[in-house]
Amino acid sequence: MAKTIRLDIVTPERMAYSAEVSMVIARTTAGDIGILPGHAALIAALAIWPLRVITEGEEMQISMCGGFIEVQPEKITILANCAELAEEIDVERATTAKARAERRLQASDSDIARAEVALKRAIVRLKVAEHKHKV
Repeated sequence: MAKTIRLDIVTPERMAYSAEVSMVIARTTAGDIGILPGHAALIAALAIWPLRVITEGEEMQISMCGGFIEVQPEKITILANCAELAEEIDVERATTAKARAERRLQASDSDIARAEVALKRAIVRLKVAEHKHKV
């Protein structure tokens, strides 16, 4: 069995990440999944949540804004609405977006669903940025 599996993360704007990895842990809309080389074929919708990528015993996180994951035994392809590596995240901007979304949730005349999604995205960005500083 192979020791690595190819991971490609594609957004509408760019190839966000492409590398051979040891394991991927993703949050789908049905729950968390762990993917190792040789995994059975699978297609699932992704939740707004950090994608955990393990390579050579080290873990990194990538901020995911939903999308779809397709798993084949030798390759993982993620088509994401957006994806950001920790070093790409503007913490000040994410903090401001979080505060703005929280204010919108307090307002009775705002679009609650849209504010909730914005809040989740900001929280995930901050979580991924924080994880990078802990490693």
